[in-house]
Amino acid sequence: MTASQPAYFRQLSATTFVATESTGGAWNPDEQHIAPAIGLLAHLLEQDHVGRGGELRMASLACDILGVLPIGEFTVEVSVIRPGRTIELVEAVLTAGGRVGVRARAWMLQTADTTGLSGTAFPDMPPLDSTPEYPFGTTWNGECVNTVMARRDCLGTGRARSWIRTDTQLIEGVAVSNQARLIGMLDFANGLVPRVNPLEIGFPNIDLNVSFFRAPAGDWLGLDTTVSFGPDSVGLTESVVHDENGPVGTLSQTLTIRA
Repeated sequence: MTASQPAYFRQLSATTFVATESTGGAWNPDEQHIAPAIGLLAHLLEQDHVGRGGELRMASLACDILGVLPIGEFTVEVSVIRPGRTIELVEAVLTAGGRVGVRARAWMLQTADTTGLSGTAFPDMPPLDSTPEYPFGTTWNGECVNTVMARRDCLGTGRARSWIRTDTQLIEGVAVSNQARLIGMLDFANGLVPRVNPLEIGFPNIDLNVSFFRAPAGDWLGLDTTVSFGPDSVGLTESVVHDENGPVGTLSQTLTIRA
């Protein structure tokens, strides 16, 4: 671990935060990697819901990445789009330098005991201990990837199964849920399975969409990932998301491919 800061963010007020050097991006180390920012938005959406007395669970999160985020101060505003006792839609908007950088919407759903119906046909991940270590920080630029420990089983070009974790706090001195912390690592999926050399071809994602049929738990995030490039500069990274107990949901990222 070579993170220069103990956390990705410091909180200055209820709506104001500052990104530390640990968020340094993979495409440009002077800009934030989007992964921690998405985790922060998930945390703030959860906290707003709990603060209003809600007991629903975040079942999906849809993020539009509207621009690059400078490393520095920014604000987040949370609002309720569709209130409800069993279904609720909430939104968090991150603004930096006077412009909106990320807009995230989450569906919060009522929970009940459906243990007798639970199950999935998604295949299991390889065991964590038998998955080879992967030098994630040597593949990309930026400080953020250096905060991540990775194991990867490469199955071919654009296809791999990976385990990742981080010991870097999301917000300095603030406890966050397992789900928000793991959401803060989801955006690394695209970088774990590059189809081409990222120093020669760019393929940043312009969105991130995740749905959970089970709330994730534990320290390690598993990603069974396939990256596809189309013939007209558009790509797609799709992952089945796992925790150490098995599959928990699916993730998609739309890519813009740029020489």
